[in-house]
Amino acid sequence: MKILLINRNSFIKISVVLTLAIIAVMYTQAIQNDNILGVFSPKRDLPIYYVDTLEKKVAISFDAAWGCQYTDTILDILDKYNVKTTFFLVGFWVDKYPEKVKEIYKRGHEIGNHSTNHPHMTKLNKMQITEELMKTHEKIKQITGVDSILFRPPFGDYNDLLVSTCRENGYYTIQWDVDSLDWKEMGVQPVVDRVTKNVKNGSIILFHNNAKYVMQYLPIIIEKLQSEGYEIIPISEIIHRENFYIDNTGKQIKRN
Repeated sequence: MKILLINRNSFIKISVVLTLAIIAVMYTQAIQNDNILGVFSPKRDLPIYYVDTLEKKVAISFDAAWGCQYTDTILDILDKYNVKTTFFLVGFWVDKYPEKVKEIYKRGHEIGNHSTNHPHMTKLNKMQITEELMKTHEKIKQITGVDSILFRPPFGDYNDLLVSTCRENGYYTIQWDVDSLDWKEMGVQPVVDRVTKNVKNGSIILFHNNAKYVMQYLPIIIEKLQSEGYEIIPISEIIHRENFYIDNTGKQIKRN
């Protein structure tokens, strides 16, 4: 019986070859799978979390997926303080409350797209992502006559494929840098503290239209922000539309 002996140098060479072969196979699979685009990319394709600006401007946003019992009161509060915001609407919410969509738009607020079925977008392929985007896009346009340009992924769940697909369909992908956590229903003061202590120039603040304490915390927060000199505007008015880049923290920066 012959025994094959491999010296140290030969073993290292074989190991390197095998490793390179494995990497090549993984890379081939990655570029063939829409859901793994960018696996070997040194830079991720990020959404906009907040904006680099010297101006004291912030954006307030409301995600609407379930329920609308506080929506009219929210609109009245915003009117009282002369504030315009952005509402991100899910397709089935639009179907259920078309009159609320009309009222939000009539009151001068911006309407963004929050998907059709509120899925985890990273579990979808490109075709499915496009369908989630464009079904709701058409529903909103049919009611308002306006093309939405802002998309907020449900659960804040995104990947490179989502961001690039949104861009191809004329959308800016929007996250937030100040999370009110109002959905946790911890009371009024915790929401007020989280927002007012973390806000800064260019912040995008996340609220929900059906949060339990929204009627109590919203006036307090608006008054506090305005007293500190902040102007509250819709997201499309705070972001840069072109000639920008996004750093690794999600800050959108205007190119010189």
